[in-house]
Amino acid sequence: MASEIHVGDIGTQFKFTVLDGGSKVDLSEATLRQVTFRKPDDSTVTRTASIFGDGSESSGVMYYNSVVGDLSQAGEHKVQGKVTIPSGTFSTDIYTFPVHCNL
Repeated sequence: MASEIHVGDIGTQFKFTVLDGGSKVDLSEATLRQVTFRKPDDSTVTRTASIFGDGSESSGVMYYNSVVGDLSQAGEHKVQGKVTIPSGTFSTDIYTFPVHCNL
């Protein structure tokens, strides 16, 4: 992975560990796995996340790889993951990250 994220980058992986009271959430029965990005202009994009391929849904880790249009603006972006499982709906912390201009 590059050390910086740039406008137009495709395939940048965002990983989220979903916790409930400090314990990893088993994602095997998740009916919703999503990632929401808030861009610098306050527009949002919501995408479907996948379970991280470490062989265990109980790892609590999901991920999303960026596609065309996700990282279309330079500036401070925010991202948050969300899952719905039989016992409830859980959101990750909100993470802030910069997207840099290209030359």
